[in-house]
Amino acid sequence: MGLVILMAVFVIGVIIGTPVAFALGIAAVSAFAYEGLPLLIAFQRITAGISVFSLMAIPFFIFAGELMFHGGIAMRLVRFASSAVGAVRGGLGVVNVMSSMLFGGISGSAVADISALGSILIPVMKKKGYDEDYAVNVTVTSSIAGIMIPPSHNMILYAVAAGGGISISQLFLAGVVPGVLMCVCLAITAYIVAVKRGYSAEKFPGFVVLFTHFVVALPGLLTAVIIVGGVLSGVFTVTESGAFGTIYALVVTVVVYRQLTWDKFKTAVVNSVKTTSMVMVLIACAAAFAYMLTYFQVPSKMIDFLSGISDNPIVIILLINLMLLLLGMVMDMAALILICTPIFLPVAQSLGIDPLQFGMILMMNLGLGLCTPPVGACLFVGCAVGKVPMESAVKSIWPFYIAILVALVLTTFIPQVSLALPMWLAG
Repeated sequence: MGLVILMAVFVIGVIIGTPVAFALGIAAVSAFAYEGLPLLIAFQRITAGISVFSLMAIPFFIFAGELMFHGGIAMRLVRFASSAVGAVRGGLGVVNVMSSMLFGGISGSAVADISALGSILIPVMKKKGYDEDYAVNVTVTSSIAGIMIPPSHNMILYAVAAGGGISISQLFLAGVVPGVLMCVCLAITAYIVAVKRGYSAEKFPGFVVLFTHFVVALPGLLTAVIIVGGVLSGVFTVTESGAFGTIYALVVTVVVYRQLTWDKFKTAVVNSVKTTSMVMVLIACAAAFAYMLTYFQVPSKMIDFLSGISDNPIVIILLINLMLLLLGMVMDMAALILICTPIFLPVAQSLGIDPLQFGMILMMNLGLGLCTPPVGACLFVGCAVGKVPMESAVKSIWPFYIAILVALVLTTFIPQVSLALPMWLAG
């Protein structure tokens, strides 16, 4: 009955429009009260959830992304990508994917990717004769590169939700190949759809222009090198790396590019504080919720439930993928990471799946959920930026869904996709 109360209060809270963080907290406190557990323990779980040093990296990553969004780095990355691959048939679609891969590896946020790159590329694609639904679909689906390619604050959430036993630097490494693989699948799809619709190619500007755009974009690209390279080399912790990356982004946007005005800086600060506050409240309440899930032995019961359906590991992992996809369609990604990790990670480990690999499976599933109705944040933002009705975009987005699913299948059933790079660099 305690578990029923926990889940029922949470589901009802979400249905009636209560913020997910508050729904988690109210559900956890209700279950604590029903079981007769001291509410002091609930308070301790809530405070312990955010008393993790590695979480300090999240506000730095968010702030760095905001600075780069408002400081002109995105525009320079788009110019470099356009000069590199714009000559391909339907080149602006491929440029869109490549730009998302570059900017996602710096900002670590899918929504920031759409906001920054979508506002630049979607109007240009429309002007060049691309259909508006195509422009939005490419932008929306490629934006989840920011979730997979490091640095990604969602990976930090996963490491915390997993109990802190997973190395964040190893998670960053594990996300590189799946993220690039997904972008390659999306770029191929963008090219095929562009050829089918008869879109033209851009003229190659020449190697001199390509090199010039690369040099101009290089200071922005070095932000990712500092953040990710500092962690992987062991020079910085994740938090220190985020702090140095933020300082470097501030210097680049103010001194080098000179596009970060005082008003833009204030906007970046306010947006960062709002986003960080929402994430931290969510983590705190989810910690108490996860404690009750463990108290009611939900992970072991989930293992028994899935084992009762089939003893075939392939069937079980397909069921997990399906559950994550369905959940990703109706809930926020950060909340799902914090809720699903304590439930499904033990199941995955019982099947012999490495926690790093499962993390990538989780990220890609929930990232796809951001692009699907009815609650796909990236889909909503992309349609808003492109001024396209969501119904129109969804009708033609399915080839890009298939591209992400191909990358998901390869990541799920070929462990080396996620594990080869971490194992190689770890010696």
